[in-house]
Amino acid sequence: MTDRPIVVAGAGAIGCFVGGMLAASSRRVALLVRPRVKTEIERFGLRLTDFDGFERRLDAGQLALSQDPSIFHSAGIVLVTVKSADTPAVADQIAQHAPPDAVIVSLQNGVGNVGVLQERLGGRQVLAGMVPFNVIAMGDGRFHRSTSGDIHVGEDAANTAAALSVPGLHLRASPDIAGVQWGKLILNLNNALSALSDMPLAAQLANREWRRLFADQMVEGLAALKAAGIAPVSATPVPASWTPALLRLPDMIFNAILGRTMKIDPEARSSMWQDLKQGRRTEIDYLQGAVIALAEQNNVAVPLMRRIVALIKEAETAGRGPPQLTPRQIRGAA
Repeated sequence: MTDRPIVVAGAGAIGCFVGGMLAASSRRVALLVRPRVKTEIERFGLRLTDFDGFERRLDAGQLALSQDPSIFHSAGIVLVTVKSADTPAVADQIAQHAPPDAVIVSLQNGVGNVGVLQERLGGRQVLAGMVPFNVIAMGDGRFHRSTSGDIHVGEDAANTAAALSVPGLHLRASPDIAGVQWGKLILNLNNALSALSDMPLAAQLANREWRRLFADQMVEGLAALKAAGIAPVSATPVPASWTPALLRLPDMIFNAILGRTMKIDPEARSSMWQDLKQGRRTEIDYLQGAVIALAEQNNVAVPLMRRIVALIKEAETAGRGPPQLTPRQIRGAA
């Protein structure tokens, strides 16, 4: 498969960074992109940076760029990086244009995308994946990885994870990718708090009141998962069940532990913050919404999570960007 192109379906921030890193290691990479992104890369090239000072530049000619889904026609691997709401549409494009033996890898937020892909792609091989790091689209063709971590992909006989690993972008094969996805989703509950606060992730996590709010939301989420019989696999060295207690620690102790487990760029922002900033629909229904659905099925109360969903939807409707709320305002009547 690796002698055929790797096609990134829906190359936004994550897709451009992952695809760019693969191309930087001489892999054949094609990006299915929106017109704005295509124009930007053709004009400026692709510049990849990260929190450790890494920088790599690629000319537009080192990638195949297209707005036409026929670009899937010779794909060996398709990396799906579209927003969850766009999964059905891109699945139909893959079904129409990609070879039947192409391996499809979902590198998306949430836990339901693989099911949608499998349903619409028949018997094709679909692997779940989890991207632990954030990428910020900085403009002028620059995509900046602002947090650390290795990508996880479900195990398969061909060891697709190893086939996609390149220097600076390590992929791990996971025997419990569903648990890994739920573990990431529980951490992604903070995306909404970051968006509502309008604060960089590092500054927000350095504030104990924000961490207590995150911890209380996590407790609701973990209770819903436990009631559903789901065991989340932590995306960090700290077990998911310990994380709320860790978040509630005094700042000095918490910051010392965080510094040993994760690297965060001072300007790192959540993808949901970026969505509100740019007036786009967020993935709140696929993050908090997925946990709320489990809670409803198992009669678990999640009032804080429901309050956060309502506030994000208010911000989406208002269209004025992140609302700069305080923890007290977010708690409201929750």
